[in-house]
Amino acid sequence: MDSANFTRRRSSPSPRLPSAKSRLSSTLRRPKIAFLFLTNTPLHFAPLWERFFSNVTLKHYNIYIHPDPSVKITPLEGVFKDKIIPSKRTQRSSPTLISAARRLIATAMLDDPSNAYFALISQHCIPLHSFNYFYNFVFDLGRLSRSLEFSSYIEILDNEPTLWDRYNARGENVMLPEVRFNEFRVGSQFFVITRKHALMVIKDRKLWRKFKLPCLNVESCYPEEHYFPTLLSMQDPNGCTQYTLTRVNWTDSVNGHPHTYHPPELSPELIYKLRESNSSYSYMFARKFSPDCLKPLMQIADSVIYKD
Repeated sequence: MDSANFTRRRSSPSPRLPSAKSRLSSTLRRPKIAFLFLTNTPLHFAPLWERFFSNVTLKHYNIYIHPDPSVKITPLEGVFKDKIIPSKRTQRSSPTLISAARRLIATAMLDDPSNAYFALISQHCIPLHSFNYFYNFVFDLGRLSRSLEFSSYIEILDNEPTLWDRYNARGENVMLPEVRFNEFRVGSQFFVITRKHALMVIKDRKLWRKFKLPCLNVESCYPEEHYFPTLLSMQDPNGCTQYTLTRVNWTDSVNGHPHTYHPPELSPELIYKLRESNSSYSYMFARKFSPDCLKPLMQIADSVIYKD
C-alpha cells in the first residue's frame, strides 16, 4: 500500500445516496468515526488497535476492512470480527487502490448515517494517541462553535518537483480537459475526510474516468496519491486543511517506500517525536512499522501511546 517518494512538509433500484451533512446540530445521533482499513496483508497490529478501541462504545466508531482477496488473511476476532467488506484485488501503481478506498467509503456511507469522519488506515499504521484524544480532536467543540462545518485532513501539494511527470503518467495531456496541469495535486494516500467530502468522492464520475486510465509510466504513476487531493482541491479547497494526520518518514526511502521502523528503533521518545508537528496540531497515526514491532509497541501502549 506504499507509494512513491516525494517531498512532504507534507437490476434493482439503486440505493439512495446518504446525506452529506456533517454538523453536530443536524442529527440527534452521536457522530462516529469510520475507520477504513486498506490492507494486502494480515492486520499485524490488530492487538494494538484492539487496545485503542477498548473501553470505547460502538456509538463512537465503526470499522470496515478491505483486504486483497488474493491474500489469505487470518480470521479476525474482537472489534475486527465480521468487518470485512466485499473486496477486489489491489495493485501498486494502478487505480485499484483508488477503487478500494472508494469502496470502503461508499460502504461506510451507506452503512451508518452517523459516520461523520472517514479515516483511511494502512496495515502498517499505528495510533499515536488514545481513541478519546483523536475523537476529541476531530470533533473539537470549540472549533465547531466558530464554524459548524468540519474540515478534512488530507495532504494537498502543488509544488512537487515530480508533478509534471505524475500529471503525464498516462500520456501527455491525457488528463485534459477534465484536469488542467495547474489543478493537479498530489498528497499522502492516507487521510481523514468529512462526510461531505466522502459524498463528493463516491458521486464523482468526471475525474474518475481520467484517473482510472492505465499508467504508461508506472514509475511516476501513483493514482491514489493524485486522485483524492486533486478532486477535493478542485471541489472544496477551503474545506481541507491541506495536511495529513498520518506521519511518515521519507528521509531514507527505498524504491518509493518510506522508512520502515524496526524494534531496535522503538522507544517512548520515538512516539513523542512522531507526534510532533511544525504546526498547531499533533499527528494521530504513523507508518510504517515492521510486523515484529507489535510486541515492543504493546509494551508501551498503555504507558506511552494511549497516555495523552
